[in-house]
Amino acid sequence: MVNQELGYVGYFDRESCDLDEFKVLTSQNLSVDAVPHAASVEKNVPIYDMHALRSALEDADQRRSLMAEWGHVLNATAGVIALKGAYPDTSVIDRATGVFHQIIDEERQGGAGEGDHFAASGANDRIWNALQKQCLRDPEGFALYFGNTAIAAACEAWLGPNYQVTAQINQVRPGGKAQQAHRDYHLGFQSAESAARYPAHAHRVTASLTLQGAVAHCDMPVESGPTKLLPFSQLYPAGYLAFHDEAHRDHFEASFIQLPLEKGDAVFFNPALFHAAGENSRTDVHRMANLLQVSSAFGRAMEAVDRRAMSQAVFPSLVALKQRGDLTGPELDAAIAATAEGYPFPTNLDTDPPIGGNAPASQADILRQAVSERWTEAQLSEALTALNARQAA
Repeated sequence: MVNQELGYVGYFDRESCDLDEFKVLTSQNLSVDAVPHAASVEKNVPIYDMHALRSALEDADQRRSLMAEWGHVLNATAGVIALKGAYPDTSVIDRATGVFHQIIDEERQGGAGEGDHFAASGANDRIWNALQKQCLRDPEGFALYFGNTAIAAACEAWLGPNYQVTAQINQVRPGGKAQQAHRDYHLGFQSAESAARYPAHAHRVTASLTLQGAVAHCDMPVESGPTKLLPFSQLYPAGYLAFHDEAHRDHFEASFIQLPLEKGDAVFFNPALFHAAGENSRTDVHRMANLLQVSSAFGRAMEAVDRRAMSQAVFPSLVALKQRGDLTGPELDAAIAATAEGYPFPTNLDTDPPIGGNAPASQADILRQAVSERWTEAQLSEALTALNARQAA
């Protein structure tokens, strides 16, 4: 939404989604000269030979130079980097794969792992919070897996130090269908209507808060469906709304690229890059990737607040104030926003999965419903207790 008098964009809406602008941005080309550390550029993706660059990661100045290049690519050019041979010893990958297969088998028998983002439930095998599960089951293997200087440098190149890693295993079986084109967490997990409520500058900031990565746990020929990517698409300002639009998705499907990967390779990309898991048309490949979602250290509040206790304490007053007409609808929403946790993450996606959407209900959603439907205090307490139990790690 452009302010006609002042000329600034305050909020994005459907009219902000200019398909021609999207096409122009995504028709750019990345030259090898722009990425001097890269071994090559394939389909607009810089390919880094980590066998050759391993020593550079051990020298502070060379590491910083390499990370500066990666950060520039992720921010201002292609939006994606590929690290060939990120794991020089793939036995570390094999050891982790064995652990993940055990977890998949156990969770499949127990009915866990339901709910998925941008794909039909049951089309693949998903391990939520694979990071913690791997660490607790095989601490030594976990340390070897994440004691990886290439992975660490990629994370730091975008997020700086003190980042937080989470991980989800995704195994796409033969015949597994492709995902729809999307952007990722944070605003990528919102509906178009919800994303439109955030001001335009928040759309720009959200991409700097997370980094998306994928470690190949097997060889992935293009036919097995490695991630479909649209280089430069992270530069599109209104993209968190536009990926919901059919015309933009059609352009993605006509223009995406895919890179074959080998076991031990890694790909990292800006979360605002349009992307989607591909269809696995191979009958002999169970495509497994460890999806790394790495968060900035800055995405945290300064104080720890017991919002559950606050919600329960204020609930009777909210009901009474609404009933007397002392709080209007918008005023009630403002009071709830200051009281309850309005964001459903982080959560335990095994027990609180995103079924029926990309995000489960938040504490504020529950409090709002309780006030609207005039629950009893016992009902609210029970609902908040159940939410805590679902979110607990």
